[in-house]
Amino acid sequence: MKKIKTFGTFFLFIAVVLCSIALPLWSAERDYVVERIIHPEFDKHKRYFDDPRPVFTNWSWKKNMPPEQYAVYASDPEVTKRLWAETIGFKAPDVVGKIAPEIKPGKYSYNDKEKYPGLKALMVPALYERFKPGVAPSLAGNFPEMEIVPTRQYPWNLKIAQATKDNAGQAKLDEKGYLISKTLRPGFPFPKPSGKFAAQQYLYNNRQNYITGEDSYGVIRQTGFSKNLKPDYGSKGIICYLRLQGRAVTPTRPDGFFDERAKARDETLNFRVEFYAPRDRFGDALLSTYYNDVDKLDTIFMYIGALRRVRKLSNTDTQDTTGGSDYTYLDSFGFSQKMSPTLYPYKYEIVEDREYLFPYTIDGSDYLTSKGAEWHGLKFERRPVVVLKLTQLDKNFIYSKRMIYVDKETFQILHAEMYDQKGRLWRTYTHLSYYDTGTGIHSMTKQLIQDHLDVHTSINQAYFMPTVGWSQRNKFDITSLQDAVK
Repeated sequence: MKKIKTFGTFFLFIAVVLCSIALPLWSAERDYVVERIIHPEFDKHKRYFDDPRPVFTNWSWKKNMPPEQYAVYASDPEVTKRLWAETIGFKAPDVVGKIAPEIKPGKYSYNDKEKYPGLKALMVPALYERFKPGVAPSLAGNFPEMEIVPTRQYPWNLKIAQATKDNAGQAKLDEKGYLISKTLRPGFPFPKPSGKFAAQQYLYNNRQNYITGEDSYGVIRQTGFSKNLKPDYGSKGIICYLRLQGRAVTPTRPDGFFDERAKARDETLNFRVEFYAPRDRFGDALLSTYYNDVDKLDTIFMYIGALRRVRKLSNTDTQDTTGGSDYTYLDSFGFSQKMSPTLYPYKYEIVEDREYLFPYTIDGSDYLTSKGAEWHGLKFERRPVVVLKLTQLDKNFIYSKRMIYVDKETFQILHAEMYDQKGRLWRTYTHLSYYDTGTGIHSMTKQLIQDHLDVHTSINQAYFMPTVGWSQRNKFDITSLQDAVK
């Protein structure tokens, strides 16, 4: 027995030494992320179900990020508020409160809907319909109560705000309302959308979005729910982003590009996810590159672990749902479809410009229940919103139209509705965002995607953290896509 233990110790030592030589991709910064953010640690601070703990208080960015990296993003919140209001021309609290003014901050139950008809006037129909208990058969994510809080101002990071102000008026659209990519500069391209192409300008601001920071790492957990409100699917993955164009917080070049390659190829963003659950998806990975050129299709590669093969998704493939979820590759963050007159022709319109009640998170204390798949602890606030209608001109595309609700202060998509070619509501998307006051950066925390035809729901929970210098080119090529998941 003693010899067996000795042999075991010896081989364990050899294995450790060999791994330290053979796995150079696991750099110190990647180890930090994996050790601190992936599933075991995330679950320790916020379980998927029945957990009202305020994850963004107990496990804040300031606590998690190395101090010198947090300092790169940190700024005086009051200075940032003044600059952002000057840049976009208003403060959110100053332009709301006109619709149903009798609805005051406070707690409301679904039993109050008849007592306060103003709630219906203030809420998107799809959200108002979900303001009830979770009783099967139905879609998951109903909320039987909510708290309305005073509207807050959400300015973007000071460096992003300054770049947006300095470069206002530089971005140009062509005669059809599509971006002339060489005119794009760091910051949001259209801080004050206006004119006949204002709808496109709002969407270009969203495409330029600095959500989660310029570069970021994170972990995402997804659960699917049947119409009986029972979990029937789950996945977990590590996600990282690398901004290739429009860098304002951590610029690597004066023109805002990450490197000469990004400028030459007109690249704007790298995105990557590695799945580590469930077992049959372990080793799968996805790699995307977005381009500004309106005629160049964004590329998506998938490494399928079971086949040990890399597959490039075609234009048609991107209209399929991702894994066992309820949304397509083009529905990420509400709308990730390239704006192109040739690839995806749409008619763009603004159909409403008004305030709506939408959920925002202060500390991440909202939670899902294991019984009834209800969403509790939600805090809603009045937000200035523009509603966009995108009518699809290609009859072969899966959707006939999209309705997109954009926050006018942050340019984030808060809610989206997708209709099939028969005009039926097919999918809805609702985004819950976290805002870090110290950095002026938004981060996606939950995405609720509902399939109204199949009566099925996917709910993503995520924890993202801005990074500085962690994401490099070698993490976003096909070779590393295969190597990193072995």
